[in-house]
Amino acid sequence: MNETQWPQALADDILRGSSRALSRGLTAVERGGDFADALMERLYPHTGKAHVVGITGSPGSGKSTLVRALARVARERKHSVGVVAIDPSSPFSGGSILGDRIRMNDVACEQDVFIRSLATHGALGGLCRAAADSVDVMDAAGRELIFLETVGIGQDEVDVMKAAATIVVVSVPGLGDEVQTLKAGVLEIADIHAVNKADREGAGRVEAELRSMLALGSPNEQAWLPPVFSCVASREEGVVPLFDAISRHLEFLHGSGEFDRRRKRMVKARVLGIAHELVNEATERAEYDSDDLFEQVRRRELAPQTAGRLLLKRLVGERNSATKV
Repeated sequence: MNETQWPQALADDILRGSSRALSRGLTAVERGGDFADALMERLYPHTGKAHVVGITGSPGSGKSTLVRALARVARERKHSVGVVAIDPSSPFSGGSILGDRIRMNDVACEQDVFIRSLATHGALGGLCRAAADSVDVMDAAGRELIFLETVGIGQDEVDVMKAAATIVVVSVPGLGDEVQTLKAGVLEIADIHAVNKADREGAGRVEAELRSMLALGSPNEQAWLPPVFSCVASREEGVVPLFDAISRHLEFLHGSGEFDRRRKRMVKARVLGIAHELVNEATERAEYDSDDLFEQVRRRELAPQTAGRLLLKRLVGERNSATKV
């Protein structure tokens, strides 16, 4: 088999449902590069069937335990499940610390549950490009329900709305002023709220504050009003109603036309994000060939704005030359 056939052969195996091929495909997209791009070219036309659920919230809120409990409910209802768990990057290897996979070890052994931990690689918002690619690989492999668990970095964690149709924000009592933390962006992206560790003191107050804040929102009767659920994920208490709400939200998205609108926003954000990454990578490569521009700016012979546009023109010119070759 020649090199150009490898991505197609792997894609065929993934589409047939091979778990080993799925693992290899996920490893490939996390590494990135030409092989990963070629693989995604073949898999992407077969995506779009899975319900992608983002699970986000502050560190220590029990997101991994909740995902584990939700996956068990999904399997009881005969859904095939994929989990993409974003872990912090190791400061030594740059790879995932794999804490999420350890916490979900028992459910990972079940048939039709596939869990992959990814490193953030320094990505802001807790997501990296490989996360969305990994969701697509699992989607193409036939996973019906995919949980995307973010690393949990607080107020900046809104990138998940670019990759998931339904977003569950997890809060927990005992971490300080929890609702104040949610006000700066994360509260607005929630489709469903889960107050985990509801057996702790203060859980009722957190739930009441969330309901009070949500009541101040849009009075539009046709809009989705995010429900608030209390649960104790470690004992799998209150998880079934939460799972049912996730299913109802998908029905609402399709029935209201919101699903297509979200899909358009997600596609636009993803493509623009990739374009920005490619420009940044090209700019870093061109840095050593642009000393003349930097020097002219340093001598005040060229404004930084003008130099930036000239650098961009150089990048476009180099790209066109490489394409012709």
